[in-house]
Amino acid sequence: MSDYEVFQSPFSWRYGSDEMRAIWSEANKRRIWRRIWVALAEAQGRAGLVHADQIADLRAHAGDIDIARAHTIEAEIHHDLMAEVRAFAEQCSLGGGIIHLGATSMDIEDNADALRLKDSLALLLPKLAELLRTLSRWIAQEADHVCMAFTHLQPAEPTTVGYRLAVYAQDLLADWQALDGLSRSVRGKGLRGAVGTSASYAELLAGTGVSPAALSRQVMDSLGLEAFEIVTQTAPRRQEIDALNALSGLAASLYKLAFDLRLLQSPVFGEWAEPFGRAQVGSSAMPFKRNPINAENVDSLARFVAALPRVAWDNAAHSLLERTLDDSANRRVVLPEAFLAADEMLLRIQRILGGLRIDREQIARNLATYGVFAATERVLMAAARAGGDRQRLHEIIREHSLRAWEAIRQGGANPLADDLCGDSQIGLPPEQIRAFLDASAYVGDASERARALAHRIRETVGP
Repeated sequence: MSDYEVFQSPFSWRYGSDEMRAIWSEANKRRIWRRIWVALAEAQGRAGLVHADQIADLRAHAGDIDIARAHTIEAEIHHDLMAEVRAFAEQCSLGGGIIHLGATSMDIEDNADALRLKDSLALLLPKLAELLRTLSRWIAQEADHVCMAFTHLQPAEPTTVGYRLAVYAQDLLADWQALDGLSRSVRGKGLRGAVGTSASYAELLAGTGVSPAALSRQVMDSLGLEAFEIVTQTAPRRQEIDALNALSGLAASLYKLAFDLRLLQSPVFGEWAEPFGRAQVGSSAMPFKRNPINAENVDSLARFVAALPRVAWDNAAHSLLERTLDDSANRRVVLPEAFLAADEMLLRIQRILGGLRIDREQIARNLATYGVFAATERVLMAAARAGGDRQRLHEIIREHSLRAWEAIRQGGANPLADDLCGDSQIGLPPEQIRAFLDASAYVGDASERARALAHRIRETVGP
C-alpha cells in the first residue's frame, strides 16, 4: 500500500477485513507452500529417503519468507513456485537439496489453495452466524409489529416487521448451512504427481515399504486436510464452482436485504433507515441528503460476486485432459476477491442491523393510509356470509376503493372507512365494518412463524 503511483486493488485496503487479506496474502501463500514442503520431507524422512538434519533445516527456515529474492529468481526462470523453491533452498544449506522431492507444482499449490479456502470459510461462518443472531433478535422484537406489505411495489396486505425480517433470515440461514457444509467437505489434491497417478512417488518409494498412498495420507494428515480420491495434475476445479456458487448465493441474500432497505429508506416509504453518523456526508452537492451508502455498497459488491461463478465454471469445464494452465491467472484474482467481497458485505450488513432505525410512526401512518384497502377483503367475506351477493358487493367496494385512491392521490385523508360504513348496500352495521377494517388484525400466523424461525436460528448457530 506504500506506492500510490501504481494501481492498487480496492480489496488491498478498502473492502474486507485484515484477517481475510492475511489469508490471501502472498506471504501467507508462501508460508503454506513451505509448510507443505516440510510435511512432505517429514513423510519422506519416515520412509528413510531424507535425513533428520535436513528436515530440521527446512523447519528452521520455513518462516523466513523473502519475496523480493523469490521475485528476482522468478524474473529469470519465469516460474513462481520454482522461484520459491530456490529461495527456500538458498536458506537451507543442509535441506535445500531435497525440497519438492517427487512433487509437481500443483501438489503444493492446490493443497495450499484448499487450506486457504478452509481458512476463509472459517472466518466467514462466525460472521454470518453473528448476523443471523442479530436478525433473530430483531425478529423476536418486531414479530407483532404490523406494517404494510408491498407486492409489485404497490400496497398489498399487512405483514409484520418481524416476518419481513424473517424472509431475509431464512435465506441467510440456508446460506450458512451451505457454507458450513462446504467447509466440512473441502479437499486438496494430495501428493499425486504430474498427472495424478503417483508415478513419481512410486518410483521414489520403491523398496521402502511405504506406498504412495500412505505418503500422501501422512502429508495430508499433518495439514489437517482430506484429499480427493481421483485427481489429475490438479485437484478437481468443480470444488471452486461449489465455493463461488455458495458465495454467490450469500451475495443474493444480502443483496435483497440491502435493496429492500434502500426502498424502505426512501421518504416515499420512510419506514426503515440504515445508521447515519453525525458527521457523515450524504452528497457533495446536496447537504440534506441521507443516502443509504452502506446498503448500496453491499449491492454493488454482490453484483460483482454474482458474476464470478461463471469464471469458475469455465476453469472446471475447460481443464482439458489432465490439465491446462488457462485457469492460473484468473484464480489468483477470483478466489481472494470473492471472499473479500463476501467478508465486506457481512461486515456492512452487521453494522446496518446493529444501528437499524425503524420509524414506528411512519409505519403506523402507512398502515392507516393503505391497510384499510387490504382489509376490505374481510368486509367482503363477512357481508357475503351475511347473505349479500358476493359479485355485487365486490363491485360496490371496488368503486368506493377507487374514489378513496383518488382522494389520497390529491393529498387528502383516506375516506374509505367512512364511505363503506355509510353505504347501506354493504349490509353490515357500521361498527362491525370498522372492526373488520382494522388491518392490524389481518396478519394471519405471521408472528408465530417468524418467532419459530428465530428460535430455529438460535438452535442452529447458537444463542
